[in-house]
Amino acid sequence: MDLGLKGKLALVTGSTAGIGFAIAQGLLAEGARVVINGRTPVRVAAAVERLRAAGDVFGVAADMATAEGAATVVDAVNSIGKLDILVNNVGYFEVKPLAELEDADWDAMFQLNVMSAVRMSKAFLPGMLERNSGRIVFIASEQSVKPNPVMLHYAMSKAAVVSVARGLAESTRGTGVTVNSALVGATWSSSVDVFINKMAQEQGVSVEQMTRDYFKTEAGNSLLQRFATPKEIADQIVFLCSANASAINGAAQRVDGGVIRAML
Repeated sequence: MDLGLKGKLALVTGSTAGIGFAIAQGLLAEGARVVINGRTPVRVAAAVERLRAAGDVFGVAADMATAEGAATVVDAVNSIGKLDILVNNVGYFEVKPLAELEDADWDAMFQLNVMSAVRMSKAFLPGMLERNSGRIVFIASEQSVKPNPVMLHYAMSKAAVVSVARGLAESTRGTGVTVNSALVGATWSSSVDVFINKMAQEQGVSVEQMTRDYFKTEAGNSLLQRFATPKEIADQIVFLCSANASAINGAAQRVDGGVIRAML
């Protein structure tokens, strides 16, 4: 299936590893030109090298939690061309109960997970509307609708992302631009690997046992009953970026493995 992405210029924030890297791979496979981003030049250079054989890839190192970092990314993209696709992927999660959360924890989570996406959208949405063409996808989470009490600052940030995406979609009425979010479920990544290994050590069980226990407790509603792969998530995001997804706008699409127990 041709997704109509050949020659399109895409930016995927936070894309040197995990879901972001897989999204970049998927877009490149469809013939898009892709700008990837990470915090350090070393990680960005390594990711560019891994992706180079797949197509036209560009890298920009910047801290997306800051206005200065966002400006660096915007300038880098504009030096390449007009942006057709924006995937607001950068972010992090953290397990910490409310009693241990300081104001700085809430602010740090908000700055990276929410404000990075706000700044990128503010920079690139007007041009998309002017050209009557474009795709913006916000990577949200199943935590947006079923917040875990020991991840409240993360859940808050992802709920905010869904709200911003839906609000921006209203400004695209009658145009060829779409803005959507994706409610991503438990996905295996380096961060999850560290988390599961840490929990296994603390509880004195194997990583395999800890993984099984996770889907009996924290993700007990999961119909998948396993971690999704980054590629499984990326495939849905690439579709949302495509010409074939032109009728999907203002949606919060689930890619959660069925962990959200609801019909709608």
